[in-house]
Amino acid sequence: MIHISKRREMPLAQALAIRIGAIAVALVVCGIITAITTGLNPISVYATMFKGAFGSTRKIWIFLQEAAMLLCVSLALTPAFRMKFWNLGGEGQILMGALASAACMIVLGKTMSNVVLIPIMLVASLVAGAIWAVIPAIFKARWNTNETLFTLMMNYVATQLVAYYVIVWEVPKGSGNIGIINQSTEIGWLPQIGSSKYLLNILLVGLLTVAMYIYLNYSKHGYEISVVGESANTARYVGIKVERVIVRTLLLSGAVCGFAGLLLVAGTNHTLTTTIAGGRGFTAVMVAWLAQFNPAIMVASSALLAFMEQGAGEISTAFGLNHSFGDILTGIILFFIIGSEFFINYRVRVQKKERRSQSDV
Repeated sequence: MIHISKRREMPLAQALAIRIGAIAVALVVCGIITAITTGLNPISVYATMFKGAFGSTRKIWIFLQEAAMLLCVSLALTPAFRMKFWNLGGEGQILMGALASAACMIVLGKTMSNVVLIPIMLVASLVAGAIWAVIPAIFKARWNTNETLFTLMMNYVATQLVAYYVIVWEVPKGSGNIGIINQSTEIGWLPQIGSSKYLLNILLVGLLTVAMYIYLNYSKHGYEISVVGESANTARYVGIKVERVIVRTLLLSGAVCGFAGLLLVAGTNHTLTTTIAGGRGFTAVMVAWLAQFNPAIMVASSALLAFMEQGAGEISTAFGLNHSFGDILTGIILFFIIGSEFFINYRVRVQKKERRSQSDV
């Protein structure tokens, strides 16, 4: 007979060993599938994936940028998830932050300098993302609506708003895209540190990670978020105003997503499209969950997802494979990592069924 029981708490070293073991097993399984389906040497495939992320200085910077942006959105969703508010609207909140930044660059770019414009863009992006997140939060707090469906629907509305303004601002007319905003003057562009346009984004997200870790683990607000997540009734019993916590937390969550939109428009892309969020609002859900909503561990999970994404693209190019094959390998690895959490949280024991003696009968 198989007996499954909940573990109290596994030592960190042992939990880490289980996760590393799961990744190792996943790589073996991926290697077998690769050899059977494509006839390629799995070692060559893995080496190509590594080359795709770290094969040159430029690729390393792109990898760090992608990991940083994914981490930024994951940090944004974490406060809501800790509170058991399933905010799946990160994609729309990023788009609204990006739209606010682009609007400031286009409308105000000819009338003011970067010293004045960039702070305005920052405030506009934070407010836009926060508003887009707080709308479902208010409905949840007042009427207990389903936040999962509500935030998902807000994504579609945000996408259509961005699509509308892309047509309004398209250059040249009829092209269907905005193009590089303020390319000649670079008004509204975040300053570049050194020779890489990605470094400032990476540093800002690093500071945000530290701030979010402190906020969630050492502040009164972070404590209230945890209590509400454990039990809303208990939170009310101890005097916490649950509705206020929900609204306040989603304001923060949306504002950080809006900040990610600012970094994408003003820091790297310098344009606006309906796909500028790149699915990060959904991928970040996986990143946050893998890290158990711990900002420190999210650094590693964001790096893993960014590595797999770049590696998948590289093997598709190098070996002429469909990009879906790389996604299959990514899915297998994530499946094993997620599965390892079961053995971290639960103890599995096999017990032999004892024969009852005649006297027992």
